[in-house]
Amino acid sequence: MRISVLSLLLAAFCFSGCINFVKPEPLAGQIEDSMKTRWVAKRMAELQATGTATDPREARRIAVEEFKKKYEYTSAAAKPDPVSSTTP
Repeated sequence: MRISVLSLLLAAFCFSGCINFVKPEPLAGQIEDSMKTRWVAKRMAELQATGTATDPREARRIAVEEFKKKYEYTSAAAKPDPVSSTTP
């Protein structure tokens, strides 16, 4: 009786955490997305300051294209831009 109660409690303890297990997003993907956001914002500001693109939408489009060319090896470059809804 004592062994079956202990084994039942142990089994309940082991399987209770596995039911609600959610696979986290890879850390590298989060870092790449964060870098893309910061890089595009910085490049947009540079393009608007130099007068290359006066419209913010045009500046974003140019910055996203430049990011895709410069960082094509990242998974963030392959993702579509959620703001301008462009596809790779």
